[in-house]
Amino acid sequence: MLATSSILGLFWRRSFLGGLIMGCGIETSSHKYGLFQHVCVSFELVLADGSLVWCSKDENPNLFYAIPWSHGTIGFLVSAEIRIVKASHFVRLNYIPVQSKDELIRRFQQECEGQENDFVECLVFSQSRGVIMAGQFTDGCEPDKVNVISRFWKPWFFTHVRKYLTLTDSSGVVAVEYIPLRDYYHRHTKSIFWELQDIIPFGNNCLFRYLFGWLVPPPISLLKLTQTETTKKLYELHHVVQDILIPLKQLSDALTLIDREVKLYPMWLCPFKLMSTPGFVHPASDQDEMYVDIGLYGNPQVKPYIAKDCIRKIEQFARETHGFQMMYGDTYMTKDEFHEMFDHNLYNKVRKSLGHCEEAFPEVYDKVSKAARK
Repeated sequence: MLATSSILGLFWRRSFLGGLIMGCGIETSSHKYGLFQHVCVSFELVLADGSLVWCSKDENPNLFYAIPWSHGTIGFLVSAEIRIVKASHFVRLNYIPVQSKDELIRRFQQECEGQENDFVECLVFSQSRGVIMAGQFTDGCEPDKVNVISRFWKPWFFTHVRKYLTLTDSSGVVAVEYIPLRDYYHRHTKSIFWELQDIIPFGNNCLFRYLFGWLVPPPISLLKLTQTETTKKLYELHHVVQDILIPLKQLSDALTLIDREVKLYPMWLCPFKLMSTPGFVHPASDQDEMYVDIGLYGNPQVKPYIAKDCIRKIEQFARETHGFQMMYGDTYMTKDEFHEMFDHNLYNKVRKSLGHCEEAFPEVYDKVSKAARK
């Protein structure tokens, strides 16, 4: 029997469970299962005093719920128990182009609510146009519709999706493909979403793919290692890598704001169920709520683009709508604003209760904020 984590997939080949748990992990199945932290059953950690502790929602629950998003500021994660689900050999993927913002939001919400969908995402190519993809696990397939997208000569996935923008069908579904499960999980890996088009502009050329496609993607660690300080500064000032998590009901206003402030396309939309559990992130009410991750990766088309000013406006919008910013991206929030966005009550309580924790580990803001590290 094949088995997979209920939230695997869009985690690069060099990603590790520690980062998905202590940071954040999300996939296109998150509309059913929540974030990666929500499929975790228990954690085992080494604390600052050298002790080995085990925690779950039933045993030592405060520690269990304080770990996600803590970025290693409570202890060292050494093991985790996670739930898995039965997997299939293929994902049956439906491509649904939309031609207006209202249609995009309506159909996106409809697919999120569809009980038959195991996977849902959307690539937005302009303020009014995008392609929604809804997928289901399946072991059977139609041989003429199988697309092994991992083959090195295949076009980058986002360019493959974009070609469906101009097609129409009365049902909304203009094409169906059967993608092998592993290929589906790594559909955005080859082109690092669409970041590789800025690094290797000719990388999707058919000749390059045939001759050198097996070399991509380059390891992120190598790209960082070969960056000069000047390149790094230019990258920070003229490039965006952010994931903003907001309630799905706020998506229309968010798309308008992002188009005005950064005008960055394609844009990734990934829905997820935010569980009403203790910890850094939870809905404003005591009920689970559908959220959406808005992935912004690339060079903004707004001129002039002032990174700090634009990102601060997006951060403010997230705070006002009870949204969140993934902590891996550059944050320009003050410490007070950061505490307004993320619920620190349980986190602070746990850190105070653990011996030597506050002396051994920095607070999470001091670890993720460049301003705090200066």
